[in-house]
Amino acid sequence: MKLYRNWLDDFTSINADDKEYCDVMTMTGSKVEGCEVLGSEISNVVVGRVISIVRHENSDHLWVCTVDAGQTQPVQIVTGAQNVRQGDLVPVALHGASLPGGIKIKKGNLRGVKSEGMLCSLSELGLTLSDYPYAEEDGIFILRENCAPGDDIRKVTGLNGSVIEFEITNNRPDCLSVRGLARESAISFRAELNLPEPKVKGSGDNISSYLDVDILDPVLCPRYTARYVKNVKIGPSPLWLRTRLRASGVRPINNIVDITNYVMLEYGQPMHSFDYSCITGNRIIVRRAHEGETMSTLDGSSRTLTRDMLVIADETKAIGLAGVMGAENSEITETTKSVVFESANFNGVCIRKTAIALGMRTDASSRFEKGLDPLGTLPAVERACELVELLGAGEVVDGVIDVIAADSAPVKLPLEPGRINALLGTNIDKAFMIDILTKLGFIFDGDIMTVPSWRGDVKQCADVAEEVARFWGYDKIEPSLFKGVTAEGGLTPRQSAARHAGELLRGMGFYEMLTYSFMGQSSNDKVNMPAGHPLRRSAVIQNPLGEDSSVMRTTMLPSLLETLGRNYSYRNRDVRVYELARVYIPGAEHELADEKNTLVLGCYGEGCGFYNLKGCVEALLESLRVKDAVFTAEKGAYAYHPGRCAKIAVNGTQIGIMGQIDPRVADNYGISQEIYAAELDFDVMFAARGPEPVYVPLPRFPSVLRDLSAVCDSDIPVSELRGCIAAAGGSLLKHIGLFDVYTGSPIPEGSKSVSFSLEFRSDDSSLTDADISPIMTAIIDRLSSALGAQIRR
Repeated sequence: MKLYRNWLDDFTSINADDKEYCDVMTMTGSKVEGCEVLGSEISNVVVGRVISIVRHENSDHLWVCTVDAGQTQPVQIVTGAQNVRQGDLVPVALHGASLPGGIKIKKGNLRGVKSEGMLCSLSELGLTLSDYPYAEEDGIFILRENCAPGDDIRKVTGLNGSVIEFEITNNRPDCLSVRGLARESAISFRAELNLPEPKVKGSGDNISSYLDVDILDPVLCPRYTARYVKNVKIGPSPLWLRTRLRASGVRPINNIVDITNYVMLEYGQPMHSFDYSCITGNRIIVRRAHEGETMSTLDGSSRTLTRDMLVIADETKAIGLAGVMGAENSEITETTKSVVFESANFNGVCIRKTAIALGMRTDASSRFEKGLDPLGTLPAVERACELVELLGAGEVVDGVIDVIAADSAPVKLPLEPGRINALLGTNIDKAFMIDILTKLGFIFDGDIMTVPSWRGDVKQCADVAEEVARFWGYDKIEPSLFKGVTAEGGLTPRQSAARHAGELLRGMGFYEMLTYSFMGQSSNDKVNMPAGHPLRRSAVIQNPLGEDSSVMRTTMLPSLLETLGRNYSYRNRDVRVYELARVYIPGAEHELADEKNTLVLGCYGEGCGFYNLKGCVEALLESLRVKDAVFTAEKGAYAYHPGRCAKIAVNGTQIGIMGQIDPRVADNYGISQEIYAAELDFDVMFAARGPEPVYVPLPRFPSVLRDLSAVCDSDIPVSELRGCIAAAGGSLLKHIGLFDVYTGSPIPEGSKSVSFSLEFRSDDSSLTDADISPIMTAIIDRLSSALGAQIRR
């Protein structure tokens, strides 16, 4: 944002040079990017009046001019320009003058005639026809301004004063205006601020007789304000207005267009003007563009629009691309007689997407995309009409069309001085806070303040604290140490458990693998997942890389088997891999997926078998303090061998499955030998962890050992026998160890003998046979009644 300091003087008086002004504004949060002194390259150039002009005696195209340059004696200047006449006021570069581009002027002789300077054209002063439409482009600049010989040309042409360039952050669109920066400047320098309200006299009649406005999409256009001007007189703007536009980086065009640009710079509210005669049906419609609709914009380009873009239209066509640029079919021209001024509020996201899609970011779109004040549309259009009357550019018809399609309640916050001081580490008085915030436009009702509509960035106490801090002075805040409890670093318990599991598995010879979280539906077929299985329902990726990565995985088994298959194809003989990652179980409609942490193990080769893998799983569970895990034979798992598979449960909750992969599934991955896998729900395992281990001293009393052999049906799992023994053993039974399983003579066919070593111990005294015998009897009775097991004699 470029701020012309002479314009700033309309609203506040700042008694500071450019450097001090820039430093103070930067310290109060309005960062200054640079400062330019207008006309700094021009020196010793003044207004001169041509007293006489005669032909050069030695040239047929040169003229010898006697010029009154406000000095004691007239100066003689030789020129080749053909548009200079006696009595003209012209810019005169005297001896020793400087011009833009590093040009230095010295007196000398031209074909034997003394010349004491140079008469200047527009371009030699760094000006263009846009700045002075009445000038001649190729001739000397003949001045029509109110000036006298000897006046400094910089003051006469407005090439004086300073332009400060600010870096305005996206959260402060209110500062993309002269009035907004005037407010910041006045508070920063504790100066008076005068922001007058525009006043429009009007000329009678009523706008409702000429125009109607409909908003078809209130989300993209919450508010649309318009006024009508008749009997328009198109012409150049006055010098003061052109000077301010030029200093702000805007090219003057004509009075009507210049007014809309002027208001945009002054109020920060982009405006547009339509030629009323081009509006079919005298009706403005704010709507989404039709898919494929075309429109020629003011830059002469034909644009193809999409449904996501917003247009300003009449009953038959689009006459403007909302918030970006107008259309050629409603352009203000020299023949324009009636004008509609538009001042609207548009959705910033929509405007930004439109500008990017069409590659046409403008001053208007750059403001709208930051989110403008919806209450700023009416003052802006009123200011435009005030300028129309001031410039005599037309007659403003009475009445305003102000359609509010979507309104919003103002933000209200409590003033909390204690909390603000705690955040800042200061001791700022409450009265200072109220004073600063009031000057910023906050309205107080007791300790409740209403945030001004143009400050959409203030939403909580921290935002209020920032406003107080920047005007209190960051340099005045004393450094202090952090107070209170800071966030402690380190791993969460779940992260620690995951890391510990990985360390243990790597210690057992497993290599960690990393696979993609997405797969194709064909992966479910390769592991023989039945049709209609719940895990076949997957979250679908909207923009997949390919068919084999089109859904989020619900099981990690395909990823594991693909890794094992790839290693097998590389002729890696002995492979053990694991991965702890997530599977994604779709939720109900419009709900997020349930992301479950799953641990998979897989292996093949030497030392890899059912019981080897079972031992690894048991070691893992024990290390994670998951006790009393039960392994139960499972014959219905779709990807596993029906005779070498087991479910794993803890306290009745299944935590996983393990076993040999079905040879038909292994063949789908090109593996022709036995492979084993385990799938474990890590979240359930983590929830089933026992308490942290505590120190237990060595036993003071000796233990008593008893062996027990039970003959039972061969189909009864050892775990059920162990469970019966544990249930009947009571607190004195400290350990149950399996040491033999026997079948054959003399054990009956269909039966087996299972032998356990039982360890008993008391923490209070030494045990005797009298203490152990009742327990052994209870164990034998429990085995017999529950499982039909008999003691082997």
